[in-house]
Amino acid sequence: MNRTNILILAAFVCLVVGGIACAQSSKDDINIHKTCSHCGMDRGVFDFSRMLIEYEDGTQAGVCSLHCAAIDLANNIDKTPKSIKVGEFGGKQLIDAQKAFWVVGGDKPGVMSKTGKWAFEKKEDAENFIKAHQGRLASFDGAMNTAYDDMAEDTKMIREKRKMNRMKMAEEKPRDEH
Repeated sequence: MNRTNILILAAFVCLVVGGIACAQSSKDDINIHKTCSHCGMDRGVFDFSRMLIEYEDGTQAGVCSLHCAAIDLANNIDKTPKSIKVGEFGGKQLIDAQKAFWVVGGDKPGVMSKTGKWAFEKKEDAENFIKAHQGRLASFDGAMNTAYDDMAEDTKMIREKRKMNRMKMAEEKPRDEH
């Protein structure tokens, strides 16, 4: 092999290894916080809506959605968030929630909410989502306000779904024959 081919091969290997390392580190939060600290949902399944809140005191909250992030922020009113990250809808990597382009509403139901709230790193991606699924462009504060506005109805909806699931599980449970 000549020197040029060796350099090209070495560069390729570095890109592949670097890409794998980057992909693994972008999901490290899921390994640390496997389930949502509020509802228990699998954050890996909901990697496109998951959030990671880091507080100034060093504590973290890994949640599945903006709905559960709103609960965590309300429950920790005396803690100051150092960073709030969200899973980018398309790429699923964590991005800064406050810099994200949010889409609120549309025909895609949300996670833990009737109203979808999706974060995009690029405004163009958010606008393309709106063209395909409707909704409106919002800031983080706008999306968070919608989450709080929806909280009562969403909580009622979640309770009803869980009640139905418990009833269904009870019906499917095999009965002891004595």
